Amino acid sequence: MSKYESKVPTNRVSRFGKLASLATRVTGAMVTEGAKQLSQGKRPSAKDLLLTPSNVKRVADQLAHLRGAAMKVGQLMSMDAGDLISPELAEILARLRSDAAPMPSKQLATVLTQELGVNWKQHFIAFNFKPIASASIGQVHQAHIEDGTKLAIKVQYPGIKKSIDSDVDNVGTLLNVVGLIPKGVDYRGLLEEAKLQLHAEADYRLEAALLNQYHQHLDGNNNFILPSVIADLTTDNVLAMTFVHGDPIESLTSANQQTRDRVVQLLLDLLFKEIFDFKLVQTDPNFANFLYDSAQQKVVLLDFGATRRYDENISNGYRRAFSAILDENDDALDHALAQIGFFNQEILADQKTAIFDLVRLACDPLKQQGPYHFGSSNLPQRLSQAGTILSMEKGYWHTPPADALFLHRKIGGLYLLAARLNATVDVHSLFEPYRVNSD
Repeated sequence: MSKYESKVPTNRVSRFGKLASLATRVTGAMVTEGAKQLSQGKRPSAKDLLLTPSNVKRVADQLAHLRGAAMKVGQLMSMDAGDLISPELAEILARLRSDAAPMPSKQLATVLTQELGVNWKQHFIAFNFKPIASASIGQVHQAHIEDGTKLAIKVQYPGIKKSIDSDVDNVGTLLNVVGLIPKGVDYRGLLEEAKLQLHAEADYRLEAALLNQYHQHLDGNNNFILPSVIADLTTDNVLAMTFVHGDPIESLTSANQQTRDRVVQLLLDLLFKEIFDFKLVQTDPNFANFLYDSAQQKVVLLDFGATRRYDENISNGYRRAFSAILDENDDALDHALAQIGFFNQEILADQKTAIFDLVRLACDPLKQQGPYHFGSSNLPQRLSQAGTILSMEKGYWHTPPADALFLHRKIGGLYLLAARLNATVDVHSLFEPYRVNSD
């Protein structure tokens, strides 16, 4: 086995054992470090003891090795700026965003045999055992079929489906036990949503169906490129698609201003179409899910596993909320946010005011009549700070509605990309076709 490969633990006992031993080692390290600092006359806090470099590495490395739900929960929570987690936990979990070590070739071959049959190699004239990407649920390989078509084959890690629920519970328990989730936070609702999403992401036939649905929605739209599903080679645990070429979306930082503006405009326009027309939103804002084909001047869309359906009620709630912001109508905004699912729990007047202020801030690009300069706005940082103040100073620990949580993560990710590309976009005009009278 290559030092760059890592066998994925496939049964729940071994996976739980790894988490249990991790908690023991982290706690032991905290005791040792605490005794050391006390002998030096210091009085360290539990958080300071937990967040030593060695413990940070232990937690990140173990979650990355377990992959699956363990790693995905880390990714989900680390992107939830200000709502549930401290900056310290975000720093730990951010380490999980880099690619995981791939599973060994022998384990890969076993999965392919189980899914495509003992003669699985006959489907390909070439199959590269070295993955081109490794992530939380599976890894992606290049292959060619007989007519010369180049494919991307996504292969799910073995045992992932069976371990999702227990892994999510174990990770939530671990983070709670070591004190990284603030007291009073009802994080279990988020963990249950994580389970539902992960089960959906682990269903590759469902992802294939969602990808086909996006093809239908974008039929006739010449601004985007999507991979096509190869149905004969797709199973519950293997997703075969045509390989699409493109440069990483972040590489456009060196492109001309017109190209950068156009790409961000296309993605924000697509977001409005997803919310209000398709009612189907790809909610993962990972930059790796977007490429740019400079030859065709088109945006490439990848990975539809985290796609979420939004019903008419939620879709209209956001249409009304955005319109109320533009009309400066607080009563209409209150009703729209309630329609989306906010304020279902007890909330103080100053907490509601802080939420209103946060929503208004998030809609800054929408309120700007004419081009909005993302590069000079510092908007992602201001949103993160406002969210942290809301949770830390205002004491608003309630978990937002799941639909809102996933959608806001997507919006925040696009804002980050827009800022990274220093883009200037007239977002107000993009929303105008969807605007309703909020009176």
